[in-house]
Amino acid sequence: QVQLVEFGGGLVQPGGSLRLSCTASGFPFSSYAMSWYRQAPGKERELVATITVTSGRTTYVDSVKGRFTISRDNAKNTVYLQMNSLKPEDTAVYYCNAPPGTIASMPAFRSWGQGTHVTVSS
Repeated sequence: QVQLVEFGGGLVQPGGSLRLSCTASGFPFSSYAMSWYRQAPGKERELVATITVTSGRTTYVDSVKGRFTISRDNAKNTVYLQMNSLKPEDTAVYYCNAPPGTIASMPAFRSWGQGTHVTVSS
């Protein structure tokens, strides 16, 4: 059973930084690309960043490029999201999961973790 546990969120002032972590279990983590998503109040969940299996390629939504960095440690079954220069519009619940195509094709990934809340406010 796929289990994803996100943590590291909190309240931070604009311009500040946070590092989110997500530990995964129940599947061969090192064989799957991983993504971070977020859902702001009243909005749909959006894809924020994706990292390939060997960390060789990363992609980001335009709104976070140059500010967020996704990384992974396959030995620890953990994916990270370093968030710098945070803005109020980054306020959301952040989730990790496989990329959208994997979720669509593999029912095991359709259960989400509890997410971690990020609030950017002065």
